[in-house]
Amino acid sequence: MASQVNVPAFEFATATRIVFGAGKLAEVPAAVRGLGGTRALVVTGQRSGRAAPLLAALAQAKIGAVTFAVAGEPTVELAREGTATAAAEGCDVVVAMGGGSAIDAGKAIAALLANGGDPLDYLEVVGRGQALSRPAAPFVAIPTTAGTGSEVTRNAVLASKEARVKASLRSPLMLPRLAVVDPDLLAGAPPEVLASSGLDALSQLIEPLLSSRGNPLTDGLAREGIRRSARSLRRAVLDGPDAPARDDLAVASLLGGLCLANAGLGAVHGFAAPVGGMFDAPHGAVCAALLPAVLEVNLRALRARSPAHPALPRFDEIAALVTGRPGAGAAEGIAWVRELCRDLAVPGLRRYGMSEADLPALVEKAKAASSMKANPLPLTDEELTEIAAASL
Repeated sequence: MASQVNVPAFEFATATRIVFGAGKLAEVPAAVRGLGGTRALVVTGQRSGRAAPLLAALAQAKIGAVTFAVAGEPTVELAREGTATAAAEGCDVVVAMGGGSAIDAGKAIAALLANGGDPLDYLEVVGRGQALSRPAAPFVAIPTTAGTGSEVTRNAVLASKEARVKASLRSPLMLPRLAVVDPDLLAGAPPEVLASSGLDALSQLIEPLLSSRGNPLTDGLAREGIRRSARSLRRAVLDGPDAPARDDLAVASLLGGLCLANAGLGAVHGFAAPVGGMFDAPHGAVCAALLPAVLEVNLRALRARSPAHPALPRFDEIAALVTGRPGAGAAEGIAWVRELCRDLAVPGLRRYGMSEADLPALVEKAKAASSMKANPLPLTDEELTEIAAASL
């Protein structure tokens, strides 16, 4: 008879309302009106033209709109600028439509609009880390990539140019009031965007399943997301995302967001935050470059220092999920991830200017990252350096 394991105490929080399905973008104006919105700050990615159908629908519903474009990864300065724009324009709702950068920027702006102050008052690690006192302004998140899951998380990642690191503005009061996940928005996405965002989503499903803070709810969501990502990501990138693949990738990304928000992440994202702060490197591509080495080093460290750790059998479970073979072992799963990264032409971190000389500073910053705290076990400086070197 199998031994029983006590269920840990846990909390699960997410967006007030999640709407999923092809064509659901059309429901946004009515939802904005239902939130009391009369004038929206519409935060977009660099290609703000993708928001044209949304802007037209808002105008038809007689909801005013002011656009605010986010050209790259969101920064402390950009959050200040967006908040000032929203306040000056009298915006009472924030709608973000784009990738993780646009959604994180919108989330931060909505929080600052309601709470006042400067982003550094609330930012973790490099800021003062004060708690928000008021719920964020009504915020609607509409992802156009399938990667970050930011539409259902309680944090916004901002880069600090001065500290050369990324850190989170984090609070349950920042959870979106509405997340609209429309798989049709993935149609026409460039292959490189599908690859980096899809591998980010996969890492955000694998890491919570191994996390020291996982729970039965996130475990079930992670398993479903890994299965969907594994069967559709390669095909979507190499052959183009048909409707079933778009559904799978959108669901996987959504589930990854739910998992990371409620179970934490691990060393992949512990490294990704400082890498993104030190170099002009897109988050999803960085996570993809790190994932194989993190899995390999974690597996070896667990076998050596904690052979009874509950995360160890999960490496075999992940292998079975990604390969589709029930008897697959941990090494086969890691080999599958490496092969996927190779097939999708994932570049190493040298592509973004990193070299061996940067490893000591990167390791020190990674050790302080909030995501590192949920890694299955603490990694030594030597193991962290090995991961970073192998990911170059």
